[in-house]
Amino acid sequence: MKFAWIDLRSVNAEHQEAVVDAAVHARLEGVLDDKLEVLAALPPTVLKVLLPAADAPLPPEAADIADIILTPISKVEELDKLKLTVDGGTSVGAYVDVVDDPTLRLACAAAIALPNTLVKFRDPTKIPLEIVIAAADKSPGRLICEAGDLEEAGIIVDVLEKGSDGLLYGAKDSNEVFGLVELLGAKTPDLDLTTLTVQSIEHNGLGDRVCVDTCTHFGKDEGILIGSYASGFILGVSETHPLPYMPTRPFRVNAGALHSYVLGEDNRTNYLSELKAGSTILGVTADGKTRRIVVGRVKLESRPLLTIHALSPEGVEVSLTVQDDWHVRVLGPGAAVLNVTELKAGDQLLGYIATDKRHVGWPVAEFCIEK
Repeated sequence: MKFAWIDLRSVNAEHQEAVVDAAVHARLEGVLDDKLEVLAALPPTVLKVLLPAADAPLPPEAADIADIILTPISKVEELDKLKLTVDGGTSVGAYVDVVDDPTLRLACAAAIALPNTLVKFRDPTKIPLEIVIAAADKSPGRLICEAGDLEEAGIIVDVLEKGSDGLLYGAKDSNEVFGLVELLGAKTPDLDLTTLTVQSIEHNGLGDRVCVDTCTHFGKDEGILIGSYASGFILGVSETHPLPYMPTRPFRVNAGALHSYVLGEDNRTNYLSELKAGSTILGVTADGKTRRIVVGRVKLESRPLLTIHALSPEGVEVSLTVQDDWHVRVLGPGAAVLNVTELKAGDQLLGYIATDKRHVGWPVAEFCIEK
């Protein structure tokens, strides 16, 4: 989980106490302010970060109260002077307002040289942040980026697939503090995949199937979990692997009939028919690693279908109806790529067994039979 500091400078006075209480309760790492007396009143469990106003004299007691002192810098000479104060500790840092190429270069140099570097970007794009993240990639110091709202904070943590080390955010109220915590803690869990044994293959004739085109490049051992029953899913593989007569489409999974469940975030399912541009699902690898994937579009077309009937070691029945075509594939143990038209009784597939019943995609504890 990345860390975050709450910026009290932008919090209305009537909300400051509640925001600080929420930050402490949620165990956010630090609180930043430009007033030393505010930091002095904070509990010892929270990191106290002082960012004095530009050109403001530093009180002599600052080092005794603040855990980290950030110095606003805009010139290389100021950074060189600040570097002389680094003695192996973590209390030294810089604040850089990136407004042009020279200040961008300064931010990169600070992130490489200092224990803490807080950056603010005037440019609404995230290209400058990408440059600073790349520059500081091997640095032991920490890069903190200021976010204007929770939406921007969510974007920052994903830049270059790693984001900045930390965030500075001026929460409007305590609810936004907990929203920030939820955003920082968002992580898809690993899944315990199981080996399913094919019982039979049934050719069904014409029906509607869904191709899921995503905004990502699937790995060769990665796909999505789909099934006719909420209790069991089969790992369908993307069109990453070469096909005769047609190019690979590493963003696509020819998933299954429109009624099928697909596993998404927070243990929730959606019907394939419900997916649309902007929906999210789980990408799942053969060893159970997962990640959040955004859907770019779905294609629903009428095609001949076949149904795979399989059984888990515990005796759970799993079913998946897919297009009856040689280029539709699922994964087997060891990430073996299997064409569905060549499956036969006794073949083994990778799958996932869920113990939850479902109501509008959410897991519920109720009596339910699917067959």
